[in-house]
Amino acid sequence: MSYESILLEVGDGIATVTLNRPDKLNAYTVEMGEELVDAFRRVRDDEAVRTVLLTGAGRSFCAGVDLDHLKARQAGGHVSSGPQLGEEDFLKVFPLEMVQYPKPIIAAVRGHAVGVGVTMLLPCDIRIAADDAKLGLTFVKLGILPGLGSTHLLPRIVGRARALELVTTGRVVKAAEALEMGLVNRVVAGDALLETARELAGSFAEARPEVLAAAKRSIHYGQEHTMEEAMRNEERSSAGLRKPR
Repeated sequence: MSYESILLEVGDGIATVTLNRPDKLNAYTVEMGEELVDAFRRVRDDEAVRTVLLTGAGRSFCAGVDLDHLKARQAGGHVSSGPQLGEEDFLKVFPLEMVQYPKPIIAAVRGHAVGVGVTMLLPCDIRIAADDAKLGLTFVKLGILPGLGSTHLLPRIVGRARALELVTTGRVVKAAEALEMGLVNRVVAGDALLETARELAGSFAEARPEVLAAAKRSIHYGQEHTMEEAMRNEERSSAGLRKPR
């Protein structure tokens, strides 16, 4: 299926979802959000897809919300039968779907990832950044708070103190600092970004899909429960995986 704001390509077990508004630094629109939700749902149960790779076309991942597009929409231009900004599934339910997604999600980030460009990364399982990447939760400068479950996810990724600093200052951090605080898993040279992400995605082919899904569920369960409960869940989950298919 073709989209207006993103690209979806499937090959070698990888579904590559690319934000595709490079002339606007892939700035977010409601239409882009709706297309992202559709693409992820479309490949969720596709047996040919083992993992999903999320990236951006051109020199940046996502420069935040497209304010010009939003203003035009509010003024009556870009008439759409779809939801208004803030009411779309991307903001309402997609972060939960990503966290519960049965397949690993890898994000490959270059250039700017600002505002929603960062919040859409947080529910991903692994984040790889190019050495030119700059990430910032700049919502406070707009007088609003980050969404997409960021106040739940960010402290679990970088710790409470750093989450507070990032959100309350709106400071943009470079790739090296993002790596040091755990906001990204790896930093690589820009020309090696997609190759590195695809190599990592290819490594998931060594495990059965149901094992990968169970691993994701168990990690999330273990994070939210006691160690004793996590151990019991591990035993139950492993026993379920050993049952004849």
